[in-house]
Amino acid sequence: MSSAPLRTQAGGCWKPAARSLEIHAAHGYLLHQFLSPLSNHRTDGYGGSFENRTRLLREVVQAVRKIWPDNLPLFVRISATDWVEGGWDIEQSVELARHLKPLGVDLMDCSSGALVPHAKIPVGPGFQVPFAERIRREADIQAAAVGLITDPAQADQIIRNGQADLVLLGREFLRTPYWPVYAARELKQEAVVPVQNRRAF
Repeated sequence: MSSAPLRTQAGGCWKPAARSLEIHAAHGYLLHQFLSPLSNHRTDGYGGSFENRTRLLREVVQAVRKIWPDNLPLFVRISATDWVEGGWDIEQSVELARHLKPLGVDLMDCSSGALVPHAKIPVGPGFQVPFAERIRREADIQAAAVGLITDPAQADQIIRNGQADLVLLGREFLRTPYWPVYAARELKQEAVVPVQNRRAF
């Protein structure tokens, strides 16, 4: 579900179904390890200060934008917080988003955690939505909400309330691959089913 096109161009605008590319800088993967003070103990130009810890991700974004078509959207997935004192946090995430937007990032995919095993995460329905809302508002960049968003009305309200521009689902698609069809019907919208599968509905 999306509230708006990802970027407007002279010849038209993005739609959620358009091809997109996402750089994964969350969940303890390499780029996240550079971002977080909990894992980045380097003493060179890629460690220490915020500018240095974010340098590799900024360079990756710039390299990708050189070859990724300018008319296609680029996402960056981050862990907006490590949920640990002294780690990566939402304030740094907002600042990172401010740096990435002029480099050609169209949308921040706002997840959290998964860097260290002892983090205490307050898991619950929509528990990560406030990260997308804050990044969207304070960094003036489009943001996606994720995390225990399972109900069509819940997803719809996140968009309608201006908390995010896009709702992304993962586990719910594993449980219910045709979730968009059921969601469209529940929200009284047109449900598009592939021709070869229409007899199942």
